[in-house]
Amino acid sequence: MFSRFVNFNKRGFHQLSEQEILALAISSEEDDSRVFQSFAENLRDDFPDTASMFAEMAEEENEHRRWLIELHQEKFGELIPLIRREHVKGFFYRRPEWLTKTLSVEKARKQAVEMEAQAYRFYIAAIKQCTDASIRKLLGDLAQAEAGHLSLADDSGARNLSDETIGKEDAKERRDFILTYVQPGLAGLMDGSVSTLAPIFATAFATHDTWTTFLVGIAASVGAGISMGFTEVASDDGVISGRGSPVKRGLATGIMTTVGGLGHALPYLIPDFWIATYVAILIVFVELWVITWIQHKFMETPWGRAVFQVALGGTLVFAAGVLIGTG
Repeated sequence: MFSRFVNFNKRGFHQLSEQEILALAISSEEDDSRVFQSFAENLRDDFPDTASMFAEMAEEENEHRRWLIELHQEKFGELIPLIRREHVKGFFYRRPEWLTKTLSVEKARKQAVEMEAQAYRFYIAAIKQCTDASIRKLLGDLAQAEAGHLSLADDSGARNLSDETIGKEDAKERRDFILTYVQPGLAGLMDGSVSTLAPIFATAFATHDTWTTFLVGIAASVGAGISMGFTEVASDDGVISGRGSPVKRGLATGIMTTVGGLGHALPYLIPDFWIATYVAILIVFVELWVITWIQHKFMETPWGRAVFQVALGGTLVFAAGVLIGTG
């Protein structure tokens, strides 16, 4: 990371010779082709139309590379200098291939547009630095090709894709996100927030000891998180239901269950019992509101029904905890 911000052992772009500019263009086209091919492979199963677009773009970058290599062979021979983006000061950065595998389809399209814009700016700058007519011509042709790509890109970064195709793919991505992360996470948050209310507040009102209440809250939250996480993993492998990786769902459920319980357990680190309790109750209201909002936003539950379900359940469990603790 630090090496990206220091310029030791790097050369300025204006210091590059025409041969080095060609070599840099060759390596850049190779890198871009690999990035687009990676996008295509990662998206092929779920988004075949966008994957085909990226495969086409990868082949175009390979064709540009071949043009550059042929011109280099003609002008400078077979030995191409080893110069890459990271060797030049201020040159644009490409994220490592392993990071591109985590990009959503929308972000992949947007990155493609950004890459083509960067390539266009590179070729325009390179033309100004070269004097050889044939080199300037090829660089100009490549700049026009990149500009053509940009003119075919819409606001979402897609190229040669219909609005209907983009809409379907974006809808599928949103559905997969909801099924893999939002739905399990929401179930975990609800369980963690509601199910731990009774043991935490029962302990609080029975003992009036904040430290004991905190320990019970931590134990209840972590235990519930582990239990819910393993239950989610074991309940559905995602193959038939299409709900995605069971490990991802299990992590989402387990983490959010733990977070839901910790919210009203952590206030009992405050030594004063009543201050800690008032803070915990306030956090409970916030948690229940967040759950209600998530249900309405992602699960499309009407506000009235979401408020009724969450508020009623939370109130009953909270009341049970207080009654048991004071009984």
